[in-house]
Amino acid sequence: MRRLATLLLILMLTSAVHSQKGNPTKINLITNVINRNLISLDGRWNYIVDPYENGFYDYRRRPYDEIGDRTGGFYSDRKPADKTDRVEYDFDLSPAMTIPGDWNSQVNELKLYEGSVWFKRDFEVKKKPGKRYFLYFGAVNYEAHVYLNGKKLGVHIGGFTPFNFEVTGLLNDGSNFVVVKVDNTRRLDGVPTVNTDWWNYGGITRDVFLIETNDTFIRDFKLQLNNNDPELIEGFVQLDGSKGEQTGTIRIEEANVNYNFKTGSNGYAEIKIRAGKLNLWSPGNPFLYNVKIETETDTLKDKIGFRTIAVKGTDILLNGKPVFLRGICLHEENPLKTGRAYGEAEALMLLNWAKELNCNYVRLAHYPHNEYMVRTAEKMGLLVWEEIPVYWTIQWENESTFRNAMNQLEEMIVRDRNRANVIIWSMGNETPVIEPRIRFMSKLAERARELDGTRLISAALEVHRKENEPFTYMVDDPLGKYLDVLSFNEYIGWYDGKPDKCDKIKWEFGYDKPVLISETGAGALQGFKGDSLTVWSEEHQAYFYGKQLKMIGKQKQIKGLTPWILVDFRSPRRPHPVYQNFWNRKGLVSSSGIKKKAYFVLKNFYDTIEKSK
Repeated sequence: MRRLATLLLILMLTSAVHSQKGNPTKINLITNVINRNLISLDGRWNYIVDPYENGFYDYRRRPYDEIGDRTGGFYSDRKPADKTDRVEYDFDLSPAMTIPGDWNSQVNELKLYEGSVWFKRDFEVKKKPGKRYFLYFGAVNYEAHVYLNGKKLGVHIGGFTPFNFEVTGLLNDGSNFVVVKVDNTRRLDGVPTVNTDWWNYGGITRDVFLIETNDTFIRDFKLQLNNNDPELIEGFVQLDGSKGEQTGTIRIEEANVNYNFKTGSNGYAEIKIRAGKLNLWSPGNPFLYNVKIETETDTLKDKIGFRTIAVKGTDILLNGKPVFLRGICLHEENPLKTGRAYGEAEALMLLNWAKELNCNYVRLAHYPHNEYMVRTAEKMGLLVWEEIPVYWTIQWENESTFRNAMNQLEEMIVRDRNRANVIIWSMGNETPVIEPRIRFMSKLAERARELDGTRLISAALEVHRKENEPFTYMVDDPLGKYLDVLSFNEYIGWYDGKPDKCDKIKWEFGYDKPVLISETGAGALQGFKGDSLTVWSEEHQAYFYGKQLKMIGKQKQIKGLTPWILVDFRSPRRPHPVYQNFWNRKGLVSSSGIKKKAYFVLKNFYDTIEKSK
């Protein structure tokens, strides 16, 4: 029953996304949230751990919210009517944890817990006439059932993308309560599936807001440069509400832009602005324009950078000039508190380590990171690769799995397509070369281009040895023909032989396209000393990087790299009690924030490349 309900839900969400013919941009997500009128619901939320889902199902395994039984369902927050009334749960007497946040790092007993936890928050609202209200979640991992004042708003599946529900009709003028059932159980048909190399942090892991809007408001917009014409800003404005047909103005003061537009009855207007010569965004010049969109019923502001990104032969062109991407991978994890990172301060900490490494580029692996991470990187001049968790081996021929991946892709793109620093949408990581996977991922690539044609499309592929030539490695994945940039992961010298093997390697690329190494790395326990061949030592990791970078530097088609990884991160797949202790130790920065020897080897490589350009 549950799997059927999940399939129906995903199909329902997908049909809503594609329901407006002729407008591929319509996805029911409010964007640019941080610049809107918000009531924060962050803070302390009471929680009830529910491993048997007693608060969701009756003893016949029927969902309470489907059979209309509010006596047993935790979502109703029922109180005893008198001393004879038996109620077997009580949110107000239950413990509380901080939201946003994950339960694994906040509650020691839940460190390894995977399953259902209920959360509840009381809040007050003074409703204003003529206003609409939306409950917005930055992310909930993994399946969220959301209720307001005992009424179900809906379900969201996917642990790293935002979603919202309109609550105007259910919101009380005064006291309200929201209940969320969060389930981070790993599933074979999920995206990602049951097997990952990162910690499955459960909880409401990003901001929760109540958004207040006018009756008709600017729900979404896009303003980006045409890649073939750096003086043409293109995009759209999408209104939501009863008054679809309106006149409006886009003002970009620093560019002397004052552009008038008119929306149709569906609230949609296509935008084409001849802006003239612009101050283009780049890592060396992360300039953001103040943009103001005004309609008859709403005003919305944002800071937007303008740049072009394209490929020409084997070059990546940023603003028409070749660029070498000096990058690093990172997870959305704060090693100093050992938990999911969610705020601007944590983004600054992680990205400053990348900047000190002399990076101009980061790969946000293996899922969409929080919006603060992307916006902070934009301000700091860091280019970004964003990715959905189509990871390793998922159920390629399962339609609900595909719709799930598609929904996560769409929510990622819609949230971040105005961010100038995002240059690559990635369709996944280390997936097998089989026909069902090619169909699955090529359709994702097609949809990504439909939603946003101003970025490059890639995926982290795998390599294989050429037959009868043990030191010749090939990247000729058939998925490559659907990609703009050929990216691959390789660990020669760590999982594949010893570091000296790098000296003998030859590469063959099956496409005349730019090549990126999306992962390479070796583990080291910070402070553990040894010679260059002592595995787990800092010296061995540094030696590995020296050999790798020498090999990479010889390949003219390689236009960038993101070694694995900036900082040590927690992983259940890494059990060695001395060197790992459930941490992936491939970080260049330790779990206590100390830079390892290999950090400086990579920094020297990047310094040399920057000086040679």
